[in-house]
Amino acid sequence: MFRRALFLRAGIIAAVAAGPVLAHHAFSAEFDARAPVTLRGPVTKIEWINPHAWIHMENKAANGKPEIWMVEGGTPNTLQRNGITRDSIKVGTVIVVSGYQAKDGRMRANGRDITFPDGRTLFMGSSGTGAPRDGKDPNEKPKPKGL
Repeated sequence: MFRRALFLRAGIIAAVAAGPVLAHHAFSAEFDARAPVTLRGPVTKIEWINPHAWIHMENKAANGKPEIWMVEGGTPNTLQRNGITRDSIKVGTVIVVSGYQAKDGRMRANGRDITFPDGRTLFMGSSGTGAPRDGKDPNEKPKPKGL
């Protein structure tokens, strides 16, 4: 009886601990490398959280109606190393984001580049998760010739 209770508790602890791991995903699990998207508009909310930061922004659809998009960036640490900090993105700031749309058609994107009103463009993605190697990641090593 004691042994069964011990295994049950260990199983519950393992399941709870695995939750954050299951929440992290590869690029190709959620986003479509063949569906690039460019979003323009004001920031409505910022989530500076792990494993990915999220920028919520308003974008006008082709019909002129506003849409709220969620844009996934790298980890907060990765973004900071690329020059994007909590203080560099404020609610209300109009930005342009280039990225890739979610496979399921929801208004979600994996952000590759963010352009600020002053013209600065910074890399906000993470190529290490299977995102397309498009040369925009400053940390990406060039492919060897012949491959």
